[in-house]
Amino acid sequence: MLGFCFDHCARWSVSPWRAFTWLVVVGLFLGEAATPAAAQSDLPVVHDPVMAKQGDTYYLFCTGRGVDIWTSTNLKEWRRAGSVFERSPEWVKEMLPRFRNHVWAPDIFHDGDRYYLYYSVSAFGRNNSAIGVVTNTTLNPEDEAYEWVDHGMVVQSVPGRDMWNAIDAAVFRDAEGTPWMAFGSHWGGLKLCKLSEELTALSEPQEWRTIAARHRYWKLDEFDAGDSANPELDYDELYNPKLTELNRASQSGAIEAPFIFRHDGYYYLFASWDRCCRGVDSTYKVVVGRSKDVKGPYLDREGESMVNGGGSLVVQGVEQSDRWAALGHNAVYTFDGTDYLICHAYDKQDEGRPKLFMRPIEWDPQGWPVVNVD
Repeated sequence: MLGFCFDHCARWSVSPWRAFTWLVVVGLFLGEAATPAAAQSDLPVVHDPVMAKQGDTYYLFCTGRGVDIWTSTNLKEWRRAGSVFERSPEWVKEMLPRFRNHVWAPDIFHDGDRYYLYYSVSAFGRNNSAIGVVTNTTLNPEDEAYEWVDHGMVVQSVPGRDMWNAIDAAVFRDAEGTPWMAFGSHWGGLKLCKLSEELTALSEPQEWRTIAARHRYWKLDEFDAGDSANPELDYDELYNPKLTELNRASQSGAIEAPFIFRHDGYYYLFASWDRCCRGVDSTYKVVVGRSKDVKGPYLDREGESMVNGGGSLVVQGVEQSDRWAALGHNAVYTFDGTDYLICHAYDKQDEGRPKLFMRPIEWDPQGWPVVNVD
């Protein structure tokens, strides 16, 4: 998700505060003025979408006031279906007194008889952040059993203590059934932690891995997310020739939104690079690496480790697309036998608003994902 500014709040201009104000207005209009029964015939305006299917209904969760919920029965027409949180959990208010229930980058995971929704809270522009989790036995708001139960904080990052950012969770079980959570945004890169069997806390003793990172400019203060370009960087010295061009636009560590997907004996680590949240000026893109071992190393097509800035391009905007300026905050799901890449994309035909982007994945003969943008 975003990392520093907001991948979790759409930003249309260079000024984060102007964009933040604009987004709040738009978010209120789109989120609260639109009733749950109001049909959305075009693509929904969303940031950081994740999805699950229960019965014949698809449920989409995304960044918004209390985590926005959308539903569809055909993946084409979407309806607003309220929010997960009516108000911020008490532990969030204690951690972030100025928090206003704008919850970032959810993840939805079905395990056993429960749905686990992980969510991110953060102080704007800092890594004073945490990931929490709520559970429900059903995703259907019409079901009598429908109730989100908050289990509190799973992990927290603290400015001045941690060089990582506790947002953008993605939870899964490996081939042996062990639960893991990947997360991270900017700063020191993407992390992988083992979860408890209850899926509501880290396992003890804790087990951590760095699974992907990009070069971080050494002059950056530890409180700086690192989402601004630094022209002083000499990419020819930082990277070998195969990685120079891919990383030349690096925003001093601009990497986020890890998502690990199992396919044909490999774990595929999808991640988002570069700038989100600038509307048509965004440079967001999705890259991938893979590993036979869930702990890594995750290598790209050229054999470069994602910890060292490696990553093979999956999708990007601008040159590839007449409509989409940039695409990112990725997730991958299998629905009805088809694998899909899901993310948000900035629509050049609609003033750069972030829209739901969902495309089938084809796997090439070498086992790498291929996605057609248009």
